[in-house]
Amino acid sequence: MKAEKIKSPVKRTLGVIGALSNYTKRYGWLPWLMILPVIIIRCLTTLYPVLMTFINSFRDLHIIGGGTGAFAGLKNYAKLLSDEKIASSMQFTILFTIVSMTFHIVLGVILAMMLNMKFKGKKFLRTIVLIPWAMPMIVAGRAARWGFNGTYGFVNDLIGRLVSEFHYDWLIHVDAARLAVIIVDLWKDIPFFAILVLASLQFVSADIYEAAKIDGAGAVKSFFYITIPSILKTVMTISIFFTMWRITSFELVYAMTSGGPYDGTSVLSYRILIEAFNNLNLGYASAIAVVLFLIMLVLTGINLFAIKKISD
Repeated sequence: MKAEKIKSPVKRTLGVIGALSNYTKRYGWLPWLMILPVIIIRCLTTLYPVLMTFINSFRDLHIIGGGTGAFAGLKNYAKLLSDEKIASSMQFTILFTIVSMTFHIVLGVILAMMLNMKFKGKKFLRTIVLIPWAMPMIVAGRAARWGFNGTYGFVNDLIGRLVSEFHYDWLIHVDAARLAVIIVDLWKDIPFFAILVLASLQFVSADIYEAAKIDGAGAVKSFFYITIPSILKTVMTISIFFTMWRITSFELVYAMTSGGPYDGTSVLSYRILIEAFNNLNLGYASAIAVVLFLIMLVLTGINLFAIKKISD
């Protein structure tokens, strides 16, 4: 009797699933109808803005300059080639992305390995290490602006305790300002990168390391022949998103340096903000956005191709 009571709910559940399956086969259009409102909203909030950005890049929409929205052909794109500010922004965007991602991968993996070790307080350390990442980028950027201030910043104060009478205006010199922006970006986001790599390390069985140790493999060989191959695909996948965030994020630059000095720390995404909302040149801003989109598309394609090669 008890067995029948246990089986009856299972039978009823299977019956309902079977009925739904048959219903779906007869009315295959119904699921699409149910999700149609979501698809429409998604198109309006994603596809429509992308399409309009592409269209506006060919129009004269310089509101302050008397733009009427007329078709301007490749005028906005031609301007990109002669704009020194765009050249500077492109240069720093490439530099910022390459340097930042290199250190994200290297330091992120090292930090993940450290957090994967067995020691007292491991859980507590894993928690507090995420504090910089949890801080809003605007807050981190504004705090960094004060920290790197040449007169009363804590960076000069800290170095001054080791080097007597040390003073340097970090945010006045282009190279120093760029270095400061990259350092703050690494300080903020490496912990999150490391935690994601750590999650991948959890799936690497300890038995593999034990077997390698028995075969005479040391820590270095185990790292390069076991750890790296095991987490490589995950690191590559994570790197796609972090690279996109590096390219499209402007909050740190906005809060910390405002693109200065002399547009030396301006990235392309920040340039879009300035052209669209400060200069009110929507057509030109759209052209920059399209170029940025194409760059992201190419980089994503290269990364996905690399992941596929690794998987094969």
